[in-house]
Amino acid sequence: MQRDVAFLIFPDFQLLDLAGPIAAFQMAGYDLDTAPYCLRVLSAAGGPIRSSVGVSVQSEPLGDPPRDTLIVAGGAGCRPAERVAPLLAFTRRAAAVSRRVASVCTGAFILAGAGLLDGRAATTHWRYAALLQRQYPRVRVDGDRIFVRDGAIWTSAGITAGIDLALALIEDDLGRDIARAASRQLVVYHRRPGGQSQFSELLALEPASDRIRQALGFARAHLHEALPVERLADAACLSPRQFGRAFLAETGQTPAKAVERLRAEAARLRLETSQEPIELIARGAGFADPERMRRAFLRVFGQPPQALRRVARVGTAAAE
Repeated sequence: MQRDVAFLIFPDFQLLDLAGPIAAFQMAGYDLDTAPYCLRVLSAAGGPIRSSVGVSVQSEPLGDPPRDTLIVAGGAGCRPAERVAPLLAFTRRAAAVSRRVASVCTGAFILAGAGLLDGRAATTHWRYAALLQRQYPRVRVDGDRIFVRDGAIWTSAGITAGIDLALALIEDDLGRDIARAASRQLVVYHRRPGGQSQFSELLALEPASDRIRQALGFARAHLHEALPVERLADAACLSPRQFGRAFLAETGQTPAKAVERLRAEAARLRLETSQEPIELIARGAGFADPERMRRAFLRVFGQPPQALRRVARVGTAAAE
């Protein structure tokens, strides 16, 4: 039996928020005798809907919500909530009858405006995470996640993270092998874990062995603690010498350099989405003091922490 998956769009939606996930669902049936998904595109009035890049997509008018999955695209047209009032009511109805409801990027603002994220964990594009938190304080916003599942509600980060979300939904439905096959057809990595940083420098490393991936995951979960190579080696169940050689061979970086990058990325997110003092952020990310964090930022990002915080504030002010 085909699963009914509907995508909700609006004027000035982000085209890739629709195109990426819908292609993933299509590719899930590439090697199957019967397509596992029936895909639809919905909008308030139906007909051609113009995206933010000027390309229009044909859509059906709102009717009955899908029985299986509703996915809400993001884009400039989703804010403020008054612009998408008809979609809020439809999204609420979908939450009552659909098996699950999801959003891509700033589509989370529609889910939040409909009250679906109250008391739930959610994510959105990192640039708008702080804004989502301010406008909807009952939402537990985690701007460092690729996607978040909280019960029947799924949210994803910006733009291409919609593909990660779709692959996760496919895996939840059809299993890892089908999701992996779909990712191969799309020629994308299968798949970035939901907890992966949205703009991680380490995404390109893609270590081949589970042991090195396990060590990286351990490091990211314990950034505020001391992480000597011996501790990472223990997490990978290798001797320090074996671990150091394997890590360098698989990632092209030393463990110390990788940990520095992870800490810098975690600190950057907190800088850009909070008002925390830099000293507190440095300690929370595992840096001994702000000066060490500043030097790490210069190496990793080419700018000091204060400069990145200023840029983030300007971007948020422009969005508001």
